[in-house]
Amino acid sequence: MTIQVRFFAAIREAVGTASLTLDTRAASVGELRDELIGRGGAWAEALARGKAVRASLNQVMVDEAAPLAPGAEVAFFPPVTGG
Repeated sequence: MTIQVRFFAAIREAVGTASLTLDTRAASVGELRDELIGRGGAWAEALARGKAVRASLNQVMVDEAAPLAPGAEVAFFPPVTGG
């Protein structure tokens, strides 16, 4: 299936792109994260397990068990705090 993936803040800087269109077999947000980690290099470092990474699916905050569907938009970003 084809999905849109967006990256924000430090993750965007690390992977060198704000977004990409991706053909994936991932069934969930967590599987998608693992697929991107599998690219190695900056991808593996920015999205590594153990790093605090938040995700949204179609602009709604989700956990990694959230299922993907064709045409979905997934965003990855570091946690943020306000002041």
